[in-house]
Order: sequence, then C-alpha cells, then structure tokens
Amino acid sequence: MELSLAQVLQATGAQLFDAFPEARARGWSIDSRTVSPGDLFFAIKGERFDGHAYTDAAVAKGAVAAVVSEAAGSVPRLLVADTLVALQRLAQWARVYWGGPVVAVTGSAGKTSTKDIIAELLSTRFRVAKTSGNLNNHIGLPLTLLRIPADAQVAVIEMGMNHAGEIRQLSVIAEPQYGVVTNVGFAHVEYFSSIEGVAAAKRELIEALPSTGIAILNADDERVLKFRESHAGAAITYGFSPKADLRAADVKIGPDGAAFTVDGVRFNSGLTGRHGVSNTLAGLAVSTLFGSALQDLVDAVARLAPGKMRGERTSWNGVTVLNDSYNSNPEAARNMLDVLAAEPANRKIAVLGEMLELGSMSEQLHRELGNYSVQCGVDLVVGVSGAARFVLEGARNAGLPADAALFFDDPETAGAFLREFVRAGDAVLFKGSRGTHVERALAGMEA
Repeated sequence: MELSLAQVLQATGAQLFDAFPEARARGWSIDSRTVSPGDLFFAIKGERFDGHAYTDAAVAKGAVAAVVSEAAGSVPRLLVADTLVALQRLAQWARVYWGGPVVAVTGSAGKTSTKDIIAELLSTRFRVAKTSGNLNNHIGLPLTLLRIPADAQVAVIEMGMNHAGEIRQLSVIAEPQYGVVTNVGFAHVEYFSSIEGVAAAKRELIEALPSTGIAILNADDERVLKFRESHAGAAITYGFSPKADLRAADVKIGPDGAAFTVDGVRFNSGLTGRHGVSNTLAGLAVSTLFGSALQDLVDAVARLAPGKMRGERTSWNGVTVLNDSYNSNPEAARNMLDVLAAEPANRKIAVLGEMLELGSMSEQLHRELGNYSVQCGVDLVVGVSGAARFVLEGARNAGLPADAALFFDDPETAGAFLREFVRAGDAVLFKGSRGTHVERALAGMEA
C-alpha cells in the first residue's frame, strides 16, 4: 500500500521534520538491513536492538523518512511518542482506508498452513493479499496490513499469541469480518494456568467479530466448536465430525497425499495427514462463503503443496525425508507422527526436538509424545535438546528398547549420527520448535 507522509501524519499525529508531506511511502520496514528505496522506516525499540541507532543507515538505503520517538540525527523524520504504537495506529488506519474484507486465522497448530490454503483457494476468483511467512504478532500483523496492495480484493492474515489479550488487540487493528480457528492445544501453555486459558485467548478472535461477521470453526475440536456461543452472527463448521457443516467423507490418506469427498465432490490433495485435510476443509469453507462452488475448487486443491519446512516430503539417497521442522507443539508433533506411521518404510525414525513454551507441563507433554511415538510404530526416536530427553523416557516406558531412544544436546551432533545410521528404505521425520533448529540435523544428515 502506498501512502503520502501527510496521510501518515493524519493517522499517527506525528510531527514532521526535514521531509515533505507530499512525499510518498511505497513500502514499510523495521529493519534497516532490508530497507528498499521509498520505504518508511519505523525505529522500533526491541529487547536487543533500538531502531533509532539505524535511522541514518535506513535513509542512506533510500528510506523516504524514519518514524522516531527521540532525536535521531538530521534525517527526514516523523516524531511520535511511541514508534510501535504509531505503527499499529497507521496499520489500523490503512486497513480502513483500503476497505476490503479481512479473513483472520488463528489456532494452536496449522494456522500458517491454513492461511496459505485459504489464500490459494480464494485466489481462483480474487486478488488476494496474505501474511508473509508468519508475521502474525503485534509488529508483524501491522506490517502485513500496510503491505496490502491497493488492488487486492481480499486479505488473509494470521494471528498468533502467547498471552491473553493479544489476539483481541490484533483484531482491533485488523477488523476482520471472517474469523477462522483451527484448534486449541498446548502451544504457549507456559503463559496460561491451563489449556482453558489458551482456549479463551483463541476465542478473542471470534468475540471480536462484528455481528455481521462469520466464524469458521473446526468441529472436531470441542473447545473450538463451543466458540459459536461467543458470536452473535453466523458460523460455519468444518471437519470429519458428523456435526460439521462442511464434512470430509470417504477419506483416504497415503504417503503422497489425501483424497476425500465433500458434499459429493471428490478432492485429491498433495498435503499429507488428517491435519492436511482439516486445513483444506477450512479453506473450502471460507471459499464457499465468498461464492465459490466446491466443484470449481477441485483443481486448486490438487495444486496445494506443503510450505517450506512444513511437511515437505523429499528423498535423499533412498531415504524418505519428512521435513516439518519449522516449529512444533504437542498437537502438531502428533499429527506428523501419524504421517510417519503411514509411510511404507523399512525403519521409521522420528527426530523430535524440544517443544518450547510448555511451562510446568513440559515434562509431562514430552513424555506423552514419546509414548505416542511408540504407538505409531516408530523404530528409533532421536531427541534433540533440553526437554526432549523426556520424549525418550516416555518412549522407553512405552516399550521402545533403550538403544532405540537416543538423545543429543544439539541438532548438529544428531545430524552427524543420522548420516552414518540411516539407509535406503528408511523414513525420517524432523520436527521441533523453532528455537531447537532441528532443520540443522537434516542438513547434517544430508551433508
């Protein structure tokens, strides 16, 4: 979205110094390293860096001006009381100025994939803007809104949280008319007293919808299904459950994807696992609300493919690699263990990194994941870093031999072991929280 500095002043109440109101910002940045000519640079104060130290560098790279809250040299600048608040206010103003419908997606697992699926299916009829990657927090979401192209007809945005109230704040900024909730799980439970607290935080999206808005809810998650009670307007549900408005029937899931039928229409998808089908159902539900017929979406569903490090299936030296290493939580890890279980492999190997932000429940949830890996028929469990050692204890307690449950402090060492251990015909799953960097174990195996 392109805005004049005069419009930025109108939205934020900033004071302008050494810049012209008619100058136009063609892009938006908080990182001086990635500034492009014409960007407006926001000097955000973070835990490790203060953007005010980089205003000269940003302008030298072509930024039209810098939004600052304190003296920052003689560069063209807009002075505000708080640069983060200014970014959020401008994003809220720009969202209204753009004026199109916003679909917001949240959930403990699968929200990025679901966001991508919704955007892909809607793009069969509309020009769609969407969250890049997972820019889904109090900084990323405003940048996403500011980057909506003027000619976009629909925006699909992702909302993340790890504390109560955050999704409510994001909803005030984004003003969604459609709210999608994929599930409620133990992700970020460290910051809540119970999983019910997580549910309440996810429910904030549905509570924020206008009465004319529509909630799109996973009928297979009882907590999510109850969110209907928090919305005065319409709701549509999806899932495998007979309770679902949009229900998958005759489901066939294999190593290369899934096939399922919705209201008599047969779909084939390259996305694996029941969670892949569930996420696709969310996309189909949203698309029907925008006027698409299910039959018209068959080809688009067939084109769906996993995102980078989000269920990618590749082969290396005859070894099947399932790379879902972007992030992890108990629900998402179980989903991928189900996918590994369906692989027609000689040996099934699960490389499971520590799952972060689980607080006092961390040990229990890691042990339960180890137990579940044995239920899935995994032949070798490789734990990587920290609390992943409890995954191994859970697996051993469930009957896995001690020499088939191995722990490594870091992913590089795990990768070196795997390089010598794996052989053609094996299937290896890589899954772990972002901070564990399990993808480095994959890189070490393939080095």
